[in-house]
Amino acid sequence: MTEKTYNVLFLCTGNSARSILAEALLNRMGEGRFRAYSAGSFPKGDVHPAALELLCELGFDTRDLRSKSWDEFSGPAAPKLDFIFTVCDNAAGETCPIWPGNPTTAHWGIEDPAAVEGPGQREAFERALHYMSNRIALFLALPHESIDEMAMARKLKDIGRTEGATGDREAGA
Repeated sequence: MTEKTYNVLFLCTGNSARSILAEALLNRMGEGRFRAYSAGSFPKGDVHPAALELLCELGFDTRDLRSKSWDEFSGPAAPKLDFIFTVCDNAAGETCPIWPGNPTTAHWGIEDPAAVEGPGQREAFERALHYMSNRIALFLALPHESIDEMAMARKLKDIGRTEGATGDREAGA
């Protein structure tokens, strides 16, 4: 029997930092069982240089990382999404497109490391990566094949409230 590959979309308004970090992390940590994507409602068009620098230093392949619109994931050619996580409070409050496949959604907000300029920016990116890595590890530990939808939704919401959470919003995804 072949294991299912789960498609996961991380959303943020600008798709230049937090959602990019999450995409890179899950693609590595998911070991082929998960395929991560990221997008933004108003993408900046470029990945933040500090995000790319940190990921490169940690040995991540960054060639395919790019800032893109969530519209790429709402059309008929888009991958069928199993999970969608908003990682910024703005994206959680926005009206999202209709996502094909009825994915399970949750809000995993963390502070925007790109909002920190000058001294402290590197640490902000490292902190965001740490918080996202912890959440993804908890997500990966869930019994995806055997858990019912309601229990999964509850557990995903709880993961979004772990260390570094920016608020207690419901997912707008």
